[in-house]
Amino acid sequence: QVQLVQSGGGSAQAGGSLKLSCEAAGHIFRICGMSYYRQGRGGKERELVSTITSDGTTRYVDSVKGRFTIAQDSAKSTVYLQMNSLKPEDTAVYYCAADVATDKLSPCGDYWGNGTVVTVGS
Repeated sequence: QVQLVQSGGGSAQAGGSLKLSCEAAGHIFRICGMSYYRQGRGGKERELVSTITSDGTTRYVDSVKGRFTIAQDSAKSTVYLQMNSLKPEDTAVYYCAADVATDKLSPCGDYWGNGTVVTVGS
């Protein structure tokens, strides 16, 4: 099995910064990619915030481009999301997701962290 251990998050004022971390642990043969999603309050749909693939390719949702940076430490199976110039609309539960193959014959499957709360005050 694969576990995703999330850390970071918390509260910040608008314009401030926070950093999220997510470490994949367990039976990992290969990580195909790791992502952060977020889900705001009030029944908002979960949205993809950022993705980083095994070759280092990154993608961001338009609303965070230029403010958030995703990076990975492959040796530690860890992904980081540096969030700068935070806005109140960034307030959400942030979920880490990873596409992981547990052995050389298996395709990558989806695994999810438990989420961490980010609150940005105005």
